Amino acid sequence: MIGSSPQLAVVRADITTLAIDAIVNAANGSLLGGGGVDGAIHRAAGRELLAACEKLGGCATGDAKATPGFKLPAKWVFHAVGPVWNGGGHQEDARLAGCYRRCLELAREHACASVAFPAISTGVYRFPLERAAKIAVATVRETIAASGVTRVVFCSFNENAEEIYRDLLSAS
Repeated sequence: MIGSSPQLAVVRADITTLAIDAIVNAANGSLLGGGGVDGAIHRAAGRELLAACEKLGGCATGDAKATPGFKLPAKWVFHAVGPVWNGGGHQEDARLAGCYRRCLELAREHACASVAFPAISTGVYRFPLERAAKIAVATVRETIAASGVTRVVFCSFNENAEEIYRDLLSAS
């Protein structure tokens, strides 16, 4: 597929089941597991994931760190720490975009051709879903070329998120 455009897609699925080079974990700053996507990824990957995360020393908001996928079908897990929504006046948009940029940098560093993202920060961190999705799609479109990634999947867990991402991906 030399010279072709990267593929951006949306699927409704459990991100832990995707056979892809890297999945992104919507992690907290400790990287030691939590609820939602984070808890599901830790449970599916097994205890080795927690042991690997303990060695990373946490992660700053807007950044991401990599571990192997262990028992997951994905080779890698990129643990991205998204911002907690506080009304939009505390650099939430920039920090969320930073998560997507950093994950694509990690994809390049780990020779990943495919990456799956959840809707980072839209669960217990309360980032408005449509706003977060717009940031996610725009940031990926702006930075994917430099990453070497040929396929990005926006993995949604419900119909509402799936529709929002489908609408954004169909817009030019």
